[in-house]
Amino acid sequence: MTYRIGVDVGGTFTDFVLTDGAAAQIFKILSTPDDPSEAVLAGFAEMASAEGLALDAFMGQVDRIVHGTTVTTNAVLTGNIATTGLLATRGFRDALEMRRGIREELYNNKFVAPQPPVPRWRRHPVTERVDHAGAVVTDLDLEDVDTAAASLIEAGVEAVSICFMHAYANPSHEQAAAARLRKLMPDAYISVSSEILPQVRFYERTSTTTLNAAVGPILKRYLGNLVQRIEETGFQGVLLVMQSNGGVTSPGVAAHRAATTLLSGPAAGPVAGLGYAAAQDSDSFITIDMGGTSFEASMVQGGSLGVTTGAQVNRFAMALPSMDIKTIGAGGGSIAWIDGGGLLRMGPESAGAKPGPVCYGLGGERPTCSDANLVLGYLSADYFAGGQMVLDRDAAARAIDAHVGGPMELETVAAAAGMYRVMNVNMASAIREISIERGHDPRDFLLICAGGAGAIHAAMIARELGITRILVPREASVFCAAGMLHTDLKHDYVRSYATAFTAEGLNHGHLLSLLQEMETEANETLAGEGVAPEDRIYRYALDLRYFGQYHEVRVEEVPETDIKQINLESLKALFHGLHDRLYGYNLAAEDTLVELVNVRLTAVGQTEKPALVESARVGADVGGTEKGTRPVWLPDSQAFGEVPVFDGDLLTHGNQLAGPAIVETAVTTIFVPPGFDLSVDKLGSCLLTDGAQG
Repeated sequence: MTYRIGVDVGGTFTDFVLTDGAAAQIFKILSTPDDPSEAVLAGFAEMASAEGLALDAFMGQVDRIVHGTTVTTNAVLTGNIATTGLLATRGFRDALEMRRGIREELYNNKFVAPQPPVPRWRRHPVTERVDHAGAVVTDLDLEDVDTAAASLIEAGVEAVSICFMHAYANPSHEQAAAARLRKLMPDAYISVSSEILPQVRFYERTSTTTLNAAVGPILKRYLGNLVQRIEETGFQGVLLVMQSNGGVTSPGVAAHRAATTLLSGPAAGPVAGLGYAAAQDSDSFITIDMGGTSFEASMVQGGSLGVTTGAQVNRFAMALPSMDIKTIGAGGGSIAWIDGGGLLRMGPESAGAKPGPVCYGLGGERPTCSDANLVLGYLSADYFAGGQMVLDRDAAARAIDAHVGGPMELETVAAAAGMYRVMNVNMASAIREISIERGHDPRDFLLICAGGAGAIHAAMIARELGITRILVPREASVFCAAGMLHTDLKHDYVRSYATAFTAEGLNHGHLLSLLQEMETEANETLAGEGVAPEDRIYRYALDLRYFGQYHEVRVEEVPETDIKQINLESLKALFHGLHDRLYGYNLAAEDTLVELVNVRLTAVGQTEKPALVESARVGADVGGTEKGTRPVWLPDSQAFGEVPVFDGDLLTHGNQLAGPAIVETAVTTIFVPPGFDLSVDKLGSCLLTDGAQG
């Protein structure tokens, strides 16, 4: 027997998917924020027990573990980063503080920039200068590097970021400074911009490189500890780490490029969605994932996963490619509160795993979304987590009365219903941001709902947006963990080449040399990860813009022949078409000059993936799956109704039922409102169809 495991460490729960080539098994463990590896090891022990094996015997049969973690994200969000220093070109050490010089909230004079991850006294100027073409203007003064090193050593610095002007065009000064620092500070984590992000835009490059340094020692320690503890269990397989770009990498590469994991938590969700959507003959969908702490929404159109280089972490630029995902603080643990204007708010503060919602009985005192869902009948007090945890409805009601109902002069149920409604509006607004605000109509997309809490809210969110089809995968509660088993090794490379995109402006030889340089680096990395040449795929992209524009457009999936033979007309046609779709116009007819900014390469190492197991179709009859009834709040009628409850673990391909209904599994609850029909597809996913809107 050979096993594969997907692990997703979240703020409230750590999710696991175990597969041996047959149907996947789902496990959930409360996260251990003080040491996330504790929950990981506890999950492995529970899986071994479920398989009737000792831990070492079980782990000896595991050939692959794919691990997603929020360790680096949480470090930045909480400020618990490594003590970090910065070496910058003299005169430019304040870029982290000056940022782009653009007010984030245009009409808010009191909105201040966050404190930089490196205070000014640990940001050291270094005499050197390279121009935009890579020519040395001022030689590097190594004495400045020595002086900085002495000061940083005295300050107990763990990591150093090196970011010099135009190092993307000529990295020699950064390389020399890094070599000197590694000699003087052998135990320090050194992050070099020309290695991490060799592209234009000094603030973005400095911010990304500094974030990489700030979380590097933390991730390196965590992965080192995790690898050691897993090996002690008898594991001899391959451990892979999830990245923000939707791919995976080895622990060694992840530790060196720690910033690639900063937004990796939800990155496997859209990847997982591809397989489930295919069962519905769809390649365009919106995934939502509502866990205990956060809510993520992303869009996939035509099977193409959205990627952005304009992400932020705690309001600091993170310009490495990452999945284009909107995240808000909206989860089962989101805490209800009343703002200064007397309005009810939900989140972003969360009760997390400790103490958790009030109804968990673990010390929580402030009401959360889960407490409201319990009071409204969506959650079962006796069957939460498959009956492993008994929820306290009375405690939840008292907390809602004390913190919401009393201050707003509402009855308990009305207050809970208000909390439910606010949560739904918040999540619908996040979906609008990734769809309507970008020129897409959400009604044209299938909504794939994930997360343990998501399916309670999905139907009402869909109604808010006019979406008529919702898919709840069988593995919805561990969606990202399931998606991790379907990811490939993936690495992104970029080189800046700012020039007119014309036959006269482009230097063919220089462009080919940049492509060759990236391909060589990619080959070395993939070879180090054990990827055979025949399993390597290279994808090319160009950042282009019209003359005079500030921002560029990333043109993806550029044909290799077009870019290497510089087929300008074909490449510009791709740019004009994409610009028109994004902004509603293009300047092709005006023959406006197009400029090249960056050349990009994505290297993919294909991995073997478990098959999604299909089941035989049976009749529509759901007889034998009904567990009983219970009072459930029906939002449309604003009243409780006696609603049938079905055992979701017994539903199979072809089964159908009509709302109102509750479908419960050990890890997920689905609310089917009146007007919705539910059917089960060949993968065991539940498809909800809104007949009222359809």
